[in-house]
Amino acid sequence: MFWLTDAQMERLRPFFPKSHGKPRVDDRRMLSGIIFIHRNGLRWCNAPRGYGPPKTLYNGWKRWGDMGVFVRMMAAGLRRRPEEGRHDRRDVSEGAPHGLEPAGERRAG
Repeated sequence: MFWLTDAQMERLRPFFPKSHGKPRVDDRRMLSGIIFIHRNGLRWCNAPRGYGPPKTLYNGWKRWGDMGVFVRMMAAGLRRRPEEGRHDRRDVSEGAPHGLEPAGERRAG
């Protein structure tokens, strides 16, 4: 049901916003639900229950989108690192996040 491995979540963890006193929803579950919805072209109300309530998924997608979380993840994932070689479309479609770095640790390029 979850789209992301432990290693992938560790690489993505720095991109998620910090909690401010409220109990956090499981980031892996929510991100996996958002990926599932978009990958399958579904409406939020059609999300499988295992990903959590549709309203929670939508609110997470909206909040993270407004904060630039997805843009930073994608920008970092598309940056090429010499030691990782050439990236192609299969890297993205198979969900392999390559070269992910938190926004504050971006290398000049």
